[in-house]
Amino acid sequence: MRGLLGALAIVASCWGVAVFTQQPAAAQIPADQAANPNAVRVYIRAGLKTHNVGFHDYPQFIADWSKVLQDRGAIVDGSLHFPTAAELANVDVMVWYKGDMGYFTSEEKATLDAFVKRGGGIVSIHDSLCGPDPAYIATVVGGGKKHGERNFSAGEMAYTITDKSHPIMQGMSDFKIQDEAFMRMTWAPSGIHALATVPMPQGEQKGEVVPQIWTYEHTVAGGQPARAFVWMQGHTYTNFADPNLQSMLLRGIAWAAKKPVDSLAKVVTNENRGRGIGGSDIVVPQGGSDRPAGGGRGGRN
Repeated sequence: MRGLLGALAIVASCWGVAVFTQQPAAAQIPADQAANPNAVRVYIRAGLKTHNVGFHDYPQFIADWSKVLQDRGAIVDGSLHFPTAAELANVDVMVWYKGDMGYFTSEEKATLDAFVKRGGGIVSIHDSLCGPDPAYIATVVGGGKKHGERNFSAGEMAYTITDKSHPIMQGMSDFKIQDEAFMRMTWAPSGIHALATVPMPQGEQKGEVVPQIWTYEHTVAGGQPARAFVWMQGHTYTNFADPNLQSMLLRGIAWAAKKPVDSLAKVVTNENRGRGIGGSDIVVPQGGSDRPAGGGRGGRN
């Protein structure tokens, strides 16, 4: 399988996508960033493209967001496969953007459980929390979606921010985007902390209000406190270029990593790299909308 991914990565490189295919023994901290105690160490878990042009562009995400994060002083690794324990050894937070990621092997599940037990953070985007066992996913990120159910609703997402005081949502007001929302969720028994809700835009459950942005904090028995941040949109790739959403995601990544929430707010210049955060405002990636599709289940989850 990994040989196949290597071959696919060669094809992906022809599209200009930076795909990480090597499997290092462990993430290494660059010398010019080692002096920054607040550097956020990130592993991006992406996947093969599953939808038509402009939707679910997981390979483009790993290319765009590796740069977005590295430009802000983060130490970034990632791939199209689930990371090994060695690859997670120096990681603060995993960022998931892969369709139906809830299909874990027993080895992957053990690696994930160990990462969470030691207090590793998770940021889950769109259908990454979908799989055959939503109850398990809910124990990791607060909510899970059952694969195969009609549990999504596409159209206008009219967000109501339910906790404007939370640091991840700082400066944000209610807003609207075109995307895809999820419903019929399985929630963690201990509950989540909703940051924003959306009424379902169409279908049998039209108007039902469901959390779409939330945090989840929990501690595995015998472990360290762990954090998860979830944004259930991202079906339409151009929404990642929205400056407000990008800022929210950067704050969410820093928060889940247990770093100062504004750690990734500014581009790090050569002068201050390794000594702190500073520099210019956010640079918005624009890739992904016109790249050839790498597959096609259509424009729906």
